[in-house]
Amino acid sequence: MKPKYGLLVCLFFLNLQISVELVQAESVRVLITGNLVVSQDNPTGVSIPLSYVGSTIISLDKEVRFFRGVELELTVPQTYLAYRGSLAIAMYADLNSTPDFGIADIEGRQISFELVPNKIQTVYQIPLRSFHGLKTTPYVSVPTDIIAPSSFPILFRLMPVIKGLSETIESMFFTLHVKPILSNEGAVRIAFRYPEQLQGKPFIILIDDVVIEHPGEEQLLKEGEHHLVVLSDDYRNESRRFLIERGKILNITIALQDPTPLILFEAPEDVRIYFDNELLVNTVQPHPVEPGTHAVTFQMSDYSVTRPLTVQKGKIYKVALTVDITISESE
Repeated sequence: MKPKYGLLVCLFFLNLQISVELVQAESVRVLITGNLVVSQDNPTGVSIPLSYVGSTIISLDKEVRFFRGVELELTVPQTYLAYRGSLAIAMYADLNSTPDFGIADIEGRQISFELVPNKIQTVYQIPLRSFHGLKTTPYVSVPTDIIAPSSFPILFRLMPVIKGLSETIESMFFTLHVKPILSNEGAVRIAFRYPEQLQGKPFIILIDDVVIEHPGEEQLLKEGEHHLVVLSDDYRNESRRFLIERGKILNITIALQDPTPLILFEAPEDVRIYFDNELLVNTVQPHPVEPGTHAVTFQMSDYSVTRPLTVQKGKIYKVALTVDITISESE
């Protein structure tokens, strides 16, 4: 007898599991009037008018990494307040189909249901990820748990809940406005250009003093200003600041430079410049030198001045001759 009872128990739990799955899916016949696409490229959002039996599909754009949630704002005509309790709002996820327009039979998992609130504007916020920070307040309602982006598109539906609606309600139009709720993050993509003679040499890149292990990959960062540094024995060190905008991807290209030290000279045209006792013919272009201690001499007619210069790898130096006039007065 025990095997028989064991089989009955197994069948009971199997039937219970099937029943639960069937409860989660609901079939509805709706009038689809549009498809609203929520995109980070349009942070102000999109709107659609809905009748008392109107429904709309709400879809997500492909790029959702910066989404915390989706905000829905329903605006009702002031005249509806006299008929409160007549209509309800229902939302469904995990739809089996996503028609664009017309009457359609759809299966989906109901994620929210409530009467249309007795106020002109109602704001709903649907969280899309953990640690979203969205909370119900007197002005905002969070009607559901986290709805993963994979459960989109969702269906937003207006529907009567009483019989014998007045012609006034049947002629009303409600406005649904949908927009993304973005996190305070953006991203940076860094590309590199290399000197022909120095391809593939190692370097270290830091953002905000943190070493980036995979600099070729996209980096998520908080919005605001950041500091990037490139350190290398084979390239010239680089340092720059950049600004990350919320929900935006910034592309930066860094042209890595030969680390040979360079010296720029500035002097009047009739001044001769000697570097390590060698006369420089071209003083307009940067002069490459080896690291170490050197001597620079400026000569004007019979007057000359010499200064030592210590040069380090990867540095650029500017050496200028300045002429000053001193005026003094004595009693």
